[in-house]
Amino acid sequence: MTTAPSADRPAVSVRPAERADLLAVYRIETNAFPQPWPFGAFEQYLGQPGFLVAADDAVYGYIVADRVRDRGTLVGHIKNLAVHEAHRSQGIGKFLLTRGIDLLRNQGAEMAKLEVRESNDRALDLYRSFEFEHRATVDGYYNDGEDALLLVRDL
Repeated sequence: MTTAPSADRPAVSVRPAERADLLAVYRIETNAFPQPWPFGAFEQYLGQPGFLVAADDAVYGYIVADRVRDRGTLVGHIKNLAVHEAHRSQGIGKFLLTRGIDLLRNQGAEMAKLEVRESNDRALDLYRSFEFEHRATVDGYYNDGEDALLLVRDL
């Protein structure tokens, strides 16, 4: 599946992440977040169906999602999502999130959850546009003491 090409960006496809993508993914991660995942965390998700990249000849963004059982319910967990700074506001995050949600739904998840920094307005706008709702606040979730918002939506 690809997005429509535009004058400023070629068509981008979403595909499973490969080992050759890891350095680009890690660079996006360290640029996007004040508390980035370590490189090895991404290596652990290689080969998992929920580790996807938006790419053509370069990696523009990624999503990491998996499933967990919670009180008998299969829950999709969107663990990480980021887009390269130069390619934000072009629909890539929406494209990745759509594909991630579709994958979780197709794997039998009944709902999806994620944690997001309380101050990350751009991400909150994206997640709210996908009907994620604030379920709880996790005090001091991040190393710098910032709270996380737990967002949930039915699939």
